[in-house]
Amino acid sequence: MVPYWRNTARLPSAFMRATERVCALTNAGKHIPGETRMTTLHSSLGPNPRLVRMFMIEKGLEEGRDFARVHYDIITGQNRQDAGYMAKNPQGTTPTLELDDGTCLTESWPICEYIEELHPAPNLFGETPVERATVRKWARLFDQEVVVPMTMGFRATTGRPMFEPRMTVVSPEAGAELFALADEKWRMFDACLGASNHIALGRFTFADLIMFAFANFGFTVGWKLPEGTDNLARFVAAHNQRPCAVIWTMAE
Repeated sequence: MVPYWRNTARLPSAFMRATERVCALTNAGKHIPGETRMTTLHSSLGPNPRLVRMFMIEKGLEEGRDFARVHYDIITGQNRQDAGYMAKNPQGTTPTLELDDGTCLTESWPICEYIEELHPAPNLFGETPVERATVRKWARLFDQEVVVPMTMGFRATTGRPMFEPRMTVVSPEAGAELFALADEKWRMFDACLGASNHIALGRFTFADLIMFAFANFGFTVGWKLPEGTDNLARFVAAHNQRPCAVIWTMAE
């Protein structure tokens, strides 16, 4: 008689499917049936496409080997003039991650979470429900309190010649106030960092990555860290040593 534990025909089908999936994951280079693959990253020099590329680098993914990249000149508005691209992303924004089944994912954060699902190591969003909630909390807070006013302020001031013909922007005076609001929140994050170089979990996560990406974006448009934010200065200097920092020195 075959022992119960050796009789795979009697094992629950769900267990067998899970076992097959684990085995598939251990076979490097083999594609799991039913799973999509990323094929093309539609990108530009904007901060959000660079955030995704930084995330990919930290995951060990290589352009040309793991995905192709198409670059759009957002200064001339190429992304909004390309009919093929507009069909993939009607908003005309970048980035867009195209999958092998034709699905097109937009918005940097969901794209990074998709990549995390396919490439769980190194973990950047948290390994437990509490860790994931913590990382998302800090990333969401930063997105709302810093990214939104900072980008709107840029579009209304320094970036006004580029953005005004394409979208509604606030007045230059309001843009300056938005930059000031963003700086106030940068100071809040400086205080939250304290002596650490990580905003969540005591290790490098997506929450650090988005902060680092938008600090670098600010530097490229003439912004400086608010006075007295020594913790942020240390944070930026530390993360400038990470592999993903190369994105901010590469020619587009």
